Amino acid sequence: IKPGQLVVDLGSTPGAWSQYVRRKLSPKAPSGSGGAAVGELNGRIIALDMLPMEPIEGVVFIQGDIGEEAVLTELTAHMQGQLADVVMSDMAPNLSGISSADAARIEHLVELALEFAQQHLKPEGALVAKVFHGGSYDALYKRFSETFVTVKRLKPKASRDRSSETFLIGLALKNP
Repeated sequence: IKPGQLVVDLGSTPGAWSQYVRRKLSPKAPSGSGGAAVGELNGRIIALDMLPMEPIEGVVFIQGDIGEEAVLTELTAHMQGQLADVVMSDMAPNLSGISSADAARIEHLVELALEFAQQHLKPEGALVAKVFHGGSYDALYKRFSETFVTVKRLKPKASRDRSSETFLIGLALKNP
């Protein structure tokens, strides 16, 4: 994430990733700001979630379901004809505890992020998507490998050791 980029944050609530990107796109944030997302914004951030999110200066927030055509249309309108440099997907379903049903829900959300990236990401762009190890992980990794030139796996330090949460990062679309 670099200044001047367009970043789309899917599943943005409560806003931590948007705040992180805000800091990355504000290279001249005042010292002593305690890491707060302040300063002149060099780039654009569009965030989307089904749940409400507290406003973040400079971040366009859309409340809605990316699976709904009207919400997708609103999101792309805010992109103003520009392709995204980075699409982040931290979308996660409400888990039921039934592993097969939860795996299908997770897979569906990652598929939505992949479809969005294939349509609205720059050819050299990146998709970062939260996935969970389980029944759908291998299929999702395969889909990333079919879609992107490079695929990386990342387990954030902030993620608990026992958590099955991990991120797949797809770099550069194979068939833009």
